[in-house]
Amino acid sequence: MKKAFITGITGQDGSYLAEFLLNKGYQVYGLTRRTSTQNFARISHLIHNPKLELISGDLIDQNSLTFALKETQPDEIYNLAAQSFVQASWEQPVLTGEFTALGVIRVLEAMRLACPQAKFYQASSSEMFGKVRETPQNENTPFYPRSPYGVAKVYGHWITVNYRESYDLFAVSGLLFNHESPRRGLEFVTRKIANAVARIKLGKQQYVELGNLESKRDWGYAKDYVKAMWLMLQQDQPEDFVIATGETHSVKEFLSIACEIADLGDWQKVFKHNPKFDRPAEVDVLIGDASKAKKKLNWQPSVSFKELVALMVNAEIAEEKQRKE
Repeated sequence: MKKAFITGITGQDGSYLAEFLLNKGYQVYGLTRRTSTQNFARISHLIHNPKLELISGDLIDQNSLTFALKETQPDEIYNLAAQSFVQASWEQPVLTGEFTALGVIRVLEAMRLACPQAKFYQASSSEMFGKVRETPQNENTPFYPRSPYGVAKVYGHWITVNYRESYDLFAVSGLLFNHESPRRGLEFVTRKIANAVARIKLGKQQYVELGNLESKRDWGYAKDYVKAMWLMLQQDQPEDFVIATGETHSVKEFLSIACEIADLGDWQKVFKHNPKFDRPAEVDVLIGDASKAKKKLNWQPSVSFKELVALMVNAEIAEEKQRKE
C-alpha cells in the first residue's frame, strides 16, 4: 500500500487530494495545526476512514515536520499548506513569508533528513507570473510577482528546484493556475460571488460587493487539478508543469454567468464596487499554457468555465436553503 503525506489537508485542494488518494487505495496522513477550534469541515466525510490519519504539526515548527515524516515514512509528500489568500498577504506579509516561503524549505529539509527516497510535490502558483512577461505563460516564462503571496511562492518554487538539484531528490512544482470548487474559502472572489448570488436569489441580501471586475484569470476545477498533482509524482523523472485551462475570463464574466444561472437578470443590478477589495498592485491577466502537461502527463481539464460557475452557484443555493440565518 502506498503512503501519502499531505500538508494543508483541511483546505480545498487537500480535501480533494485526500479523497482522490484514498480512492486509489493509499494510506493518507494529513498534517493539521493545533488550534483552539479545528476546522475539519472539508474532510468531515473522510475522518472515520481507517486509511486516513491526522497528525499534529506546523509548517513553522521544523521538529514537528521531521518527526512526522520520520514516523510515517511516506512514498509521496504533497505540500499544499500556505497562507494562500492574496489579499491577506498584504495585511500579513511576514506571516505569509513564514508559511508560504519558509514553510517549503522546512518540509524539504524534513524530507531530506527523514525520508529522502520519497517524492515531493510543491504547490506553486500562477501568481508568481504576476506582471506577465509573455502570454500565455508556460514553464519557462520569467516570474514577476505582484504581491507578498506571489513573492513567497517564487521562493518556495526555487528552493524546490534547488533541493532537487543539490540533493538529487524527486521534488517537483506544479504551477497551478486558479482552480475553484464549492469548497473554496468564502474570502476568494469566485466563492464570494457564488455565495452572494445564491443569497440574493433567496432574498437574504441585496448586493455583491467586489473590487476590480476587469481582472482576468484562467479558472479551472480543483478536482481536475489534484489529479495533475498526483500524475506529476508518477513520472520517472522530476519535472515542473503548468496546469491550466488555456482560457481567460474576467471577474465580470464570472459574476454575469453566476447571475444568469441564478435567474437574477442583469448583474449590474446586484453589483456594488467596494474599494477595500482593490489590491495595491493588481495582476491584470493570467492565462496558462498546459501543453507540456497534456503531452507528458496526458492531463487535460474536464470541466468548462460555465460548468464550473454553475457547479459553484448551484451548490451555494442548496447550502443557503439549508442554512438558518
